[in-house]
Amino acid sequence: MKGKNLIKFAATTAVLTPVAVALTKTLLSDRQESVYEPHGDEARVQSYAEKLSAMLQYDTTSYPGQEQREKFLGFHKLLEELFPQLHATLEKTEIDGNLFYYWKGKSSDKSLVLMSHQDVVPAEGEWLHGPFSGDIADGKVWGRGAADIKCGIMTFMQAIEELVSEGYTPDHDVYICSSCTEETGGDGGPKLVAELQRRGVRPWLLCDEGGAIVDEPMGGVKGSIAMIGVVEKGIANVRFIARSNGGHASSPSKGTPIARLAAFVHDVETNYPFRSEFLPQTEEMLNAMAPYSDFCLRLLLGNTWLFKPLLKKIMPVLSGEAAAMLRTTIAFTMQSGSEAFNVIPQEASVSANLRFIPHQGRADSLEILRKRAEKFGLEMEVITSSECCPVVDTTSSGFNHVVETIKTTFPGLAYSPYVMTGATDARFYGDVCETCIRFAPLLYGKEQMKGMHGLNENMSASCLTGAVDFYRNLITSNK
Repeated sequence: MKGKNLIKFAATTAVLTPVAVALTKTLLSDRQESVYEPHGDEARVQSYAEKLSAMLQYDTTSYPGQEQREKFLGFHKLLEELFPQLHATLEKTEIDGNLFYYWKGKSSDKSLVLMSHQDVVPAEGEWLHGPFSGDIADGKVWGRGAADIKCGIMTFMQAIEELVSEGYTPDHDVYICSSCTEETGGDGGPKLVAELQRRGVRPWLLCDEGGAIVDEPMGGVKGSIAMIGVVEKGIANVRFIARSNGGHASSPSKGTPIARLAAFVHDVETNYPFRSEFLPQTEEMLNAMAPYSDFCLRLLLGNTWLFKPLLKKIMPVLSGEAAAMLRTTIAFTMQSGSEAFNVIPQEASVSANLRFIPHQGRADSLEILRKRAEKFGLEMEVITSSECCPVVDTTSSGFNHVVETIKTTFPGLAYSPYVMTGATDARFYGDVCETCIRFAPLLYGKEQMKGMHGLNENMSASCLTGAVDFYRNLITSNK
């Protein structure tokens, strides 16, 4: 009996010791606060809000497959009016509505690329303020593109406008790349990359949209945190097709096209085919957010070395975005079948959008789906696809420059690497730049997050000054 008891004691101790270590570590760490209070003198806030308002009043909605260059040329004229010193100093190249600017510095080493796209998604539904009104009300600037992401163009162009007016010459070359096709997945980004390649430019650092200063970025995490996007998932659009001989709906056989498609969709939704794993950057993100959480969550997030298996189960429950940081995702978005109520279709289909995680990339994810589809007698057609983007090294000098700029501009603001679940134009730049950061230095609360691609999009006017200051510091501080 003594021997058995000793074994039980040893086994219990082996289990409890790591938990005791995690508990002790958490008990000894105080909960921290990360508070970002936008500020700036009233004159600056009003001036910047009016410039953003003017940009929002110009409709730059993009539609796939349409020639829209003339629309964007009109928007470029507005930019010339709003930022005259920038346009008098920087070299501007227009490429089919896409904008490329070059600000010559004292050195071509460590060149910087600033990015935000010009186009916006369609505005539908009933808005509190018209989607192209540019209204300034309740401390916010309202309109399609306010948060996604004319605010980015406005703030970095304003930063350059002020620096040029002060007679400043950058130590290193600065470029602006702004496409007009980002929302439609068009070729604007690749055309701008081709221009960099034509000039032989390999940027040291690129800053695009994606991450931001996010209020309560995850359930249980309090305060605002600068979420710096360092990973962008791959993407594919896929169509699943079911075929039959068709026939009259009065005498259906089993396994009709729509029935097989429905069974397939249900199977994928209930028996998810992709595995969850922690990227190092995801683990780093959770550890960074731990000090700003309540005790229980701080225990889990701050000790991922122990609680990863549990977090794999918890994170998908917290939110769809949290789940997407762990695995490849699939969302069924479109369907087609017969055009008559009483006709069994000879062909029916459902289409889906996939986002690939680096540990289970394009080839692996698509093969898993193809085999699953075959079990239901379906064909799979890949319409478009791209692999995961290169992961930014969070120890690189470029990443650290962004971190130091955040610390300088927003004292006391916490920061964290961020696994992006959406897509940006930055995904096209991996061949020319190793450090493609996805971070816009603007404050996004629940209202701003909800408004992107939705109703009542807006941006707080008070946070525009901090964003301008961030870009000024990014350009002027030592690298």
